Amino acid sequence: MSSSWGEKIRISIFGGSHTQAIGVNIEGLPPGEPVDWEEILVQMSRRAPGQDKTATTRKEADTPRVLCGLYEGVTTGAPLCAVIENTNQRPKDYSQLKVLPRPGHADYTAAVKYAGHNDVRGGGHFSGRLTAPLVFAGALARQLLARRGVTVGAHVLHIAGCERDDPPFDPVSLDSALLDRLSREYFPVRDSGVKEAMRAAIERARLSQNSAGGLVECAVLGMPVGAGEPMFGGAENRIASLVFGVPAVKGLEFGAGFGVGDMLGSQSNDPMYVDEGGRVRTRTNNAGGIAGGITNGMPVIFRAALKPTPSISREQDTVDLRTMQNAKLTVTGRHDPCIVPRAAAALEAAACVAALDLLACSGLL
Repeated sequence: MSSSWGEKIRISIFGGSHTQAIGVNIEGLPPGEPVDWEEILVQMSRRAPGQDKTATTRKEADTPRVLCGLYEGVTTGAPLCAVIENTNQRPKDYSQLKVLPRPGHADYTAAVKYAGHNDVRGGGHFSGRLTAPLVFAGALARQLLARRGVTVGAHVLHIAGCERDDPPFDPVSLDSALLDRLSREYFPVRDSGVKEAMRAAIERARLSQNSAGGLVECAVLGMPVGAGEPMFGGAENRIASLVFGVPAVKGLEFGAGFGVGDMLGSQSNDPMYVDEGGRVRTRTNNAGGIAGGITNGMPVIFRAALKPTPSISREQDTVDLRTMQNAKLTVTGRHDPCIVPRAAAALEAAACVAALDLLACSGLL
């Protein structure tokens, strides 16, 4: 089992939902980069559980402890390792899942792949809890990106069952101040009025013993022209491979995404021009800031679809792995009725780490 990612900036995430701790090892960080610890904690708090009814009631401080790689608040250039203790564990809630796998979760596939030795407590290494170390890595990467003029932010675009969506980003004239604001909020939205409608939809799902999926839109502003490679090393490839590491993600699109399937070339192509500063820009951004796998200087914009939390308290059909007979399952424990608000921070983190690695691999860091 490998949970490592990256080329020049390489992360390796370890631990499980109910192990003693979870953490991340980060290689390739340049030396001499100061780390603002308060800003790290801002990002960790955005993903932390137990903040309102849209999230699990499990309470975790999610305070990282750096074991190495920092000296007097500055990166040393050596691998940086941080751990986050799991302090609120109730493993008994998951004892039945070893024989009654949850529909929509990795319980069954992991049991087969790892011959029944997988840790089922809270989903083990398949748990969304493992996004906490990713958020830590992203918080570090975010500070390095900011010093190079790159800003990352995301918002909850849509929640299942909600009649109102948050306004999408302007793909051409995106404001860094907006991304800065969103990147400091739990349940980030552009229109504060939409948030209450979204919360109400999530509450309806919770009260009906169900869960809700949704969409998050993320933007990376300030990426220079030239990051990424054609074909297999493209910017979309690199970002997507890390975004799909967030367990609930089931779909991803860049720019106009699947909408290009209903366009003609004259509609899809982004007209180019030279702006007042002598930079080549495009008047539209259907490409999502990436052409031929290479960033083109426009905002990099993607949208991720996140599935509803599989652990719902309604009775569900499953199988008994001991008897290989059909069975019923009622999931107990503490679970998010909607993972989307907390996932926004994790998706931003993935974008930050991927953007930093793209810059490093392209000689732009």
